[in-house]
Amino acid sequence: MFSTLSEDALAYHRLNGRPGKLAVIPTKPLETQRDLSLAYTPGVAAPVLEIARDPEAAYEYTNKGNLVAVISNGTAILGLGDRGALASKPVMEGKGVLFKKFADIDVYDIEVDTHDPDVLIKVVESIAPTFGGVNLEDIRSPECFRIEAELQEKADIPIFHDDQHGTAIILGAAMLNALELTRKSLTEVKIVFSGAGAAGVSCARHLVKLGVPRGNIWMCDIEGLVYQGRSSFMFPEKAEFANGDAPATLGETFEGADVFIGVSAANIVTPEMLDRMCANPILFAMANPDPEIAYDLAKQTRPDAIVATGRSDTPNQINNVLGFPYIFRGALDVRARKINDEMKMAASLALAELAKLPVPRKVCQAYSVDHLEFGVDYIVPKALDPRVCLWEAPAVAEAAIESGVARKTLDVDNYRSQLAARFQSRE
Repeated sequence: MFSTLSEDALAYHRLNGRPGKLAVIPTKPLETQRDLSLAYTPGVAAPVLEIARDPEAAYEYTNKGNLVAVISNGTAILGLGDRGALASKPVMEGKGVLFKKFADIDVYDIEVDTHDPDVLIKVVESIAPTFGGVNLEDIRSPECFRIEAELQEKADIPIFHDDQHGTAIILGAAMLNALELTRKSLTEVKIVFSGAGAAGVSCARHLVKLGVPRGNIWMCDIEGLVYQGRSSFMFPEKAEFANGDAPATLGETFEGADVFIGVSAANIVTPEMLDRMCANPILFAMANPDPEIAYDLAKQTRPDAIVATGRSDTPNQINNVLGFPYIFRGALDVRARKINDEMKMAASLALAELAKLPVPRKVCQAYSVDHLEFGVDYIVPKALDPRVCLWEAPAVAEAAIESGVARKTLDVDNYRSQLAARFQSRE
């Protein structure tokens, strides 16, 4: 009898009698009395005094420079909604595993049991000195916008809400390549959004920074079109993308659209909606685990479309794992004070360019395919492509240096070589 995915997942998390997915492993020897004296008292007083004298010394004597906090209050867990802080822990541990696997970054997951944004802000602000960066995760909108913005002002390390920016960065890369393949222009396409929460707003903002006119974006939520003068289910960040002056359904906004971007719910887009789009449409149906329209149905309805989802079992997976590990890797390695727009844009551009390079056989084997080549079925790199770190982290680090938020400079070519050596030593 075959087990279900849920049964396999529960067994996986209990595997080997050691629940969970993360552990703490010492990085220094602790075998002798001398080792004990160095690791703890009395020897540990020396780095304590150095850090008290110069806080930047924490990067030299502690794990701060390679440590990220993954923090949630559990108010927007994946597609499951508000399930509480403790229930978010498997997801936060999962993010920690991905940080370590893909970018060799250590993580402490921290679940904060509060619905009060002020309490969450105060907690994160208070513990921020421990870390080189903070990844906020699964915090509901609209509170997430204020929480991130205030923490970015209060802390001198990167504060990054991945539900917002991670999706936006990968989408930006996919969009650039899809437009190139369809010979459409950033400044001329009509874009329809389904979803106006954290991911939707941030994706739209990132596209505007790439060059899409704000007036070309038609954003819909559960109430339909976000239009000028609408009063229900609105907040300031969503209102930035109000378009038109009258109500409309999601289906009506598809008329003459070039691009659909879904960050909402499963199976809400019909073939009839796709038929209203222009030739060679671009469909990014990214709801997880099931997209707004199934990949096969979208391709059957519009064979001329480029289709992407958030799933790993269809072509063109738009997944945050292509972003956050490497963005933080680059940010940590130059001791960045923040992750700014220049760094996000550098990440998008790096991913877009990497997708155009020949794909190593090892990557093809990991996905059980004979060949991968830039085209309608391959517009962003694969998540298991080891080149992503060597391509994206240096681009982010360089952007941090050039934009003035880095505490440390480095030679980008040497840095790329160091990263390659680092990951070869882990194999």
